Amino acid sequence: MSPLPRRRLLQLSTAAGLAVFGAAACSTPREGQGNVYAQPLIPQVTAPPPNGVLGVNFNGDPHIMTFGELKTAEATWLRGFFAMPDAGKGKPADAPAISTLLQAGAHGYGTVLSLKFPYFPEREKPLPRPGTDAMNAELRRLDKMLPEVLNKVDILVIGNEPFIESPHDEWNNGAINAFYEAIADHVIKYRAAHFPDECKTRLYMGSLSHLDDPEWTGEGTERWMAHVRNTPEIEGTDIHPHVADLHDADAYLDYILPRLGPDKKFLATEFSLVQLWEKHLTDRVSREYADKYDIPPDTRAWQVIKNALDRPFPQGRWYDFLRTSPWFENNKNFLHDQTQKFRATGKLAVATYGVGQDAAMSNSFGPDKKPWLLNSLFASRTVQPLPDGTPAPNYAWLDEFKALQQQ
Repeated sequence: MSPLPRRRLLQLSTAAGLAVFGAAACSTPREGQGNVYAQPLIPQVTAPPPNGVLGVNFNGDPHIMTFGELKTAEATWLRGFFAMPDAGKGKPADAPAISTLLQAGAHGYGTVLSLKFPYFPEREKPLPRPGTDAMNAELRRLDKMLPEVLNKVDILVIGNEPFIESPHDEWNNGAINAFYEAIADHVIKYRAAHFPDECKTRLYMGSLSHLDDPEWTGEGTERWMAHVRNTPEIEGTDIHPHVADLHDADAYLDYILPRLGPDKKFLATEFSLVQLWEKHLTDRVSREYADKYDIPPDTRAWQVIKNALDRPFPQGRWYDFLRTSPWFENNKNFLHDQTQKFRATGKLAVATYGVGQDAAMSNSFGPDKKPWLLNSLFASRTVQPLPDGTPAPNYAWLDEFKALQQQ
């Protein structure tokens, strides 16, 4: 079925009870479809306050989801990131990630926007030093973007994955801290100057990655947490626990919680077991699965995934693949268990989980490809559409996500 009919069917199936929003202002088409079909209908929701909330994450590409899917998931919070170099390419509010969050916020969704500063490896450049022309150019881009989002998004995260997106030799020499502290200081001053009485946008620093690996902690992360702890205008830090075991995420909490301070919280705008899935891509499929679908018994997991991407499976076949893979089936409660661990700290503001399968996680799939697509709530690329044209839920996650909305 082609993308355009799927889109139309989705709108028809979700039209009842949805609030009308101007068609010219709303467009979140499937990737590759362009803006040929606007999405004029957005649910009106009432987002709970950011206290132990679980929402969805589209990263930088809102085209992987629709508001109909958010309604199906009963989601009320939405997170995406914006790459700051793009602020110089046009009006930031017209960028897909920002425009989608603004649309969502106008209809009652809670919104989280992370600012991405991709200096490494994309540009392979050192971070600008405060006071330099390069830093001043970065601040000008910031000034162009801030009016579009302050007092509109609920949470602004200063940084996406700063230690991943900065050269390794700048982690512990003060450079990464000086850069992000200067960005944070500029945002704080801008907010105070333009919203002296009140601004609904809360500020977080983000996001710390690989805290389960001692090589990723040191002077840089210590200073990072000290800045969060000692800056009253900063509400907390973000973390991205992509791990190989549920207990590996404990290292993230063990690191940040003693360093947060009594009045701070944390975000977890990305988290998953993708490191575990990656370890098992070269495992053989189960005998049950091979016999049922008449495939060679030495077929590997990655080959099944690639076949599903090349020619999407019926929902039952995709579910059978994951159900008969012990490495997945034995961990199908991860979303529930990890969210409850976050909540049990009493310090979680918002966690967000991946909503869809995008091109980056699907193209050129092979044994060395990180299998992000196994995490998503919906399986739009590996599974055929449902009879009503909407994307099928991925195995396991959607029911857990919905149940967690009620807790």
